[in-house]
Amino acid sequence: MPHVFGPVPSRRLGLSMGIDLIPAKTCTYDCLYCQVGRTTSKILDPQAFVPVGDVIAELEKRLQKSAPDVITLAGSGEPTLYSEIDKLISSIKEITKTDLVLLTNGALLFRHEVRKRVLEADIIMPTLTTTSDKTFKRIHRPHPGLSLDAVLEGLETLRQDFKGRLFLEVVLLAGINDTEKEIEGLKQAIERIDPDKIQLNTVVRPPADQGAISVDRKRLEDIKIYFGEKAEIVAGGPKLGESVEEQSLIRTLLDMAARRPLRSVDISCALNLSMADVESLVKGLLIKGYLRSQEHGGEVYYATCRQ
Repeated sequence: MPHVFGPVPSRRLGLSMGIDLIPAKTCTYDCLYCQVGRTTSKILDPQAFVPVGDVIAELEKRLQKSAPDVITLAGSGEPTLYSEIDKLISSIKEITKTDLVLLTNGALLFRHEVRKRVLEADIIMPTLTTTSDKTFKRIHRPHPGLSLDAVLEGLETLRQDFKGRLFLEVVLLAGINDTEKEIEGLKQAIERIDPDKIQLNTVVRPPADQGAISVDRKRLEDIKIYFGEKAEIVAGGPKLGESVEEQSLIRTLLDMAARRPLRSVDISCALNLSMADVESLVKGLLIKGYLRSQEHGGEVYYATCRQ
């Protein structure tokens, strides 16, 4: 699979061209709600998983074919675990003026060297779910070397150091962190962090653990009002951006996969795409949770992943 994928629809960013820098499910957490699945490699120390030059070469080719709304450092693992992320950000800014977004769980931002590497991003979107240590461990199943106090410290310090836009994602799970006490604690922490936006999210597509249950819309609306004018609800359908061609392609693929499982070659023939373009599109939709993969007779098939 390629490192650069998409553009794919994002509920918060329009059409996002993603860059996946980390081996599948390598993360600092093993979150209940993760749509990519269970973490298989839980680590804390960043590594140079892929050469920067390889990623840039791939990105340049993709940008010749597509004009995304944003370029997002995200994927199937935690992107701040990529030790060359600062060099990659600088290199991306040399070849495009498209906004660069870092989608992160925020777990390592308490480390000065990690925080320093990401400060040139245009938008940073970290996650916060709780101010309770017990709830933190229940939701995230973190690496034993992490503490909630450190995570909160990292988010507050990032706000002081970072000059770009900070959009704080608050992921809410029914019966776990949507109680009055939890929400009150979150509001106090959010006021200290002072993000530009508070983006309320919940489970939309099948999670890693069935214990992750979505919060209903009425409760999300009440929490939004309580958090104030910076808060918005982002849970729901994707924004497909401005490209009619990209919208049509994605919708056609998802409609096809809803009717029957598809192989890569089926998608290539039906949509008149190269196998490289198919791999890029499919990877993005897998990561976003719109498709799921399954093996049968030695071949991989893709089908829609809808609740």
